[in-house]
Amino acid sequence: MTAALLPLKDYLRSHGQRVDDALERFLPAPPACPTPVSDAMRYSLFAGGKRFRPLLVLAAAEAVAAHAALQQPPDHAISPDDVWRLALPAACAIEMIHTYSLIHDDLPAMDDDTLRRGRPTLHVVHGEGMAILAGDGLLTEAFALLAREPADGRPAVLLRRMRTIFEIATAAGALGMVGGQAIDLEAAEAAEREGRNPDFGMDALQRMHATKTGALIRASAVSGAIMAGGTEAAVEAIAEYAVHLGLAFQIVDDILDVEGATEDLGKTAGKDAAAGKPTYPALVGLEHSRQLAQQAFDDGLRALERVGIAPGRLHEIAGWVVTRKK
Repeated sequence: MTAALLPLKDYLRSHGQRVDDALERFLPAPPACPTPVSDAMRYSLFAGGKRFRPLLVLAAAEAVAAHAALQQPPDHAISPDDVWRLALPAACAIEMIHTYSLIHDDLPAMDDDTLRRGRPTLHVVHGEGMAILAGDGLLTEAFALLAREPADGRPAVLLRRMRTIFEIATAAGALGMVGGQAIDLEAAEAAEREGRNPDFGMDALQRMHATKTGALIRASAVSGAIMAGGTEAAVEAIAEYAVHLGLAFQIVDDILDVEGATEDLGKTAGKDAAAGKPTYPALVGLEHSRQLAQQAFDDGLRALERVGIAPGRLHEIAGWVVTRKK
């Protein structure tokens, strides 16, 4: 049975294993890398995450390659092996960056959490200093990986790599995750000082999550589309799809913080509400939040349909996002 025919859970499992195998190859190890920081990076990177973002990189690359194959002679179509070779380094870099962000978010100076992916957070096990270094190491190694892989000297591929680096760096920096976390931190501090900030409405909430969570989700899908050689129209459609997907993902995260159980989520349930953080359920209620997630799902698929990209796995991934329980 080919990957295209696998049930979604098997597709996610097989692709996730290939990502894990590649992360093992790409991540520095002793003796080149000091053992304490290597152990700390691996503790969080291989803690059993969903691999949602790297799988989105690969699914977007596959969708764009299939779309391109319909518009050119068969002998010019990109092979499945080439799709993997081109997109897998970006998928691994994205997961390194995502893991770094979780390590730093969990620190006492940020969210001060003690549970992540069903295990004690990194700073609890290895100390705050080593947690900071492990996060820094994962972030910088991600960009080293993006700069050198895939090892393909063709000008077109080099340009794709440069564009991918720009997209991911923008998503990870002050215009993306760092900026979103700053807004989140400021809101939490305001809530602690004087109760919920009355000025933090829907527009501010969407802006915070579009940067803190949505930016890297968008960069994941866009990176796959770019590395697979997508046209500008295809890349723009994938980007729009991913913006809506990121919104749905965050809304569902907020719902699960209210309804989920700690043992199912692998992190502390109810922590956002307890901290007075702005969330979709807090602003519009659970039922309206579910409606907003479904609307984002529909809008994302329409973006793909407008340029003729068969939703395929992207449709299934979006469906998983809005129905997940953890």
